[in-house]
Amino acid sequence: GDGRAIVLGEQITNDNKRFDIQLKGGGRTPYSRGGDGNATLKVMLREYLMSEAMHYLQIPTSRSLAVYTTGEHVYRQSLHLGAVVVRVMQSHIRIGTFEFASYMCQKEDVQALLNYTIERLFPHLKEKPNQALAFLEEVMALQIQLITNWMRVGFIHGVMNTDNVAICGETFDYGPCSFMNTYNPKTVYSSIDVNGRYAFANQPQIAKWNLAKLAQAILPLIDDNEKTAVEIAQKCFDNYDKTWFDAYYNMMLNKIGIESKKLEDRYLVDELLLIMKDHQLDYTNTFLSLQDSFTLFEDLHSNAALQAWVVKWQDRVSENVSGLATAVSIMKLYNPVFIPRNHNVEKALGDASLGNFDAFNSLLQVLKEPYSYNTENEGFLHPPATGFEDTYQTFCGT
Repeated sequence: GDGRAIVLGEQITNDNKRFDIQLKGGGRTPYSRGGDGNATLKVMLREYLMSEAMHYLQIPTSRSLAVYTTGEHVYRQSLHLGAVVVRVMQSHIRIGTFEFASYMCQKEDVQALLNYTIERLFPHLKEKPNQALAFLEEVMALQIQLITNWMRVGFIHGVMNTDNVAICGETFDYGPCSFMNTYNPKTVYSSIDVNGRYAFANQPQIAKWNLAKLAQAILPLIDDNEKTAVEIAQKCFDNYDKTWFDAYYNMMLNKIGIESKKLEDRYLVDELLLIMKDHQLDYTNTFLSLQDSFTLFEDLHSNAALQAWVVKWQDRVSENVSGLATAVSIMKLYNPVFIPRNHNVEKALGDASLGNFDAFNSLLQVLKEPYSYNTENEGFLHPPATGFEDTYQTFCGT
């Protein structure tokens, strides 16, 4: 367990898949320190809603079996109804788990943890001559893939410490998380992230930092000689930035429908993002506008800087096998139509906390088909009113 979460055990399904079942918000644990271990209904419903949104966005994530009220009150900024979420994941083993083992236990205990993790999550690594190194490389690849997906949809985790990084590559711990509206790489919503450590654009480098902590924890297993182990691990990290940028730009070029990608196409992405930042354009809707020829958002169509870029983009996508048609087919796979907009989330959670689940259920249904446009759901397309996000904050709920 940790501060307010405790793993009940593992469940093997009929198709032989293994999951952890965990309670979050059930009270104090041996690791709660000064916290009460409790959770509010609003925060647990956020976890449910956000994890479902990520699942239907096709991004690896924990899931929530249920949220139930405890009948108790929890004191935070004010008095709240208490609740517990029942969370399931492939595994709750985190980078922090390996850190804890390396700090508090012996080398043989860290080896036992590594053996168990490989057996459970990565059995294909058992044949590798250096299992610890292969494990580090595997986790690095999963984290790069995960963060690339976060950046694809404008997701900001908000609290990317090593305790919230799952070895299996699933997103979890939806505390102060949010989705970006107006594009700004420095976007932060979390009330505890006062220095912007976990800002939208910082997430890839924070992932690298977290992976470095994993490498540090398993160095004695990579090689008995510390200097040799460091040199071996460093070679792994020497490739991180290139691997990340390759994955990132490949994803971003898919978001603008480029079929046969060239290195110089990255400038097209950078130019678009700069226009979006300078003109405070909505991240999701700008990409959506490209694929629907600006039929939904006339204000974007009238933006002179964006339209000048579109001329270059149209010339580039004409090189696709079927031109714009190919571009649109690619973009539809990578660009969501609907995301959990902050104002809609707050409305849903606020009402649900008072016992009215209409807005919550309506939003949940929309988020189950995030890549499909439906005129009935048009109200969920739009960002919040001007000024809403000037003071908007999210909270971890502890």
